[in-house]
Amino acid sequence: MAGRAVVVAHPDDEILWLSSALAGADRVVFCFGDPFNRPAKAAARRRAVAALALPGLIDLRIPESGAGFAVDRASPVATPQGLQITDTAARTRYEANFPRLVAALRPALAGCAEVYTHNPWGEYGHAEHVQVHRAVTALQAELGFRVWFSNYVDTKSWPLARRLAGAPCWTERRRVRPDVALARGLMKTYRRHGAWTWTPFHRWPAQETLYGQAPEVEGRHPMAGEEMLDVAGLRWWPPPWRRARRRLTALPV
Repeated sequence: MAGRAVVVAHPDDEILWLSSALAGADRVVFCFGDPFNRPAKAAARRRAVAALALPGLIDLRIPESGAGFAVDRASPVATPQGLQITDTAARTRYEANFPRLVAALRPALAGCAEVYTHNPWGEYGHAEHVQVHRAVTALQAELGFRVWFSNYVDTKSWPLARRLAGAPCWTERRRVRPDVALARGLMKTYRRHGAWTWTPFHRWPAQETLYGQAPEVEGRHPMAGEEMLDVAGLRWWPPPWRRARRRLTALPV
């Protein structure tokens, strides 16, 4: 096995959270396609994806569930499919997407030694980011790859990150530089086609941390005590009380 894959929920996630892994990837996988009930945005996204210069691009185009932020932020509940969704219809679509996602990722990730994907709390708390992380890790033992994720977090995802902080989940840690030139170049493509979903004031940090999770459960460390990157603090003009770095503490058991 020698392949490296970057697997993200939506187009543009790859440059926001995993730009440091893109240059060495031999495949980039987008999991979800058309945004739920947003036809104009769906058309813009398809145009942008068609114009992207990304290695081995695999666009699974599973329809979004619309469950992105339909979550109890104060007391998030983890489920086998990702997170417990508060909207009934969205929950049905979200849960139905999970086996489709696992089945579609299995051939896409065959032969990979490393898979870079969303972190367990979904960066800023997007339920589909969490679902992609769960789907990737569900295939890890079967396919034998190492999972990597980054240290971005947000106020909305902080309660979930703290709930997960005590569980052993990483075996290796790397300090890396985001590939800002590559990220900005791809951002221009998204913006040109009207498919950029993030703030125009985003700035990439000088350094981020990637955490590796080996297929073996033994020897894993918890996230408690690790330094996180607060995405709101990474804007060009962050609120004065928001710093870009936060220390993760686990919730009492």
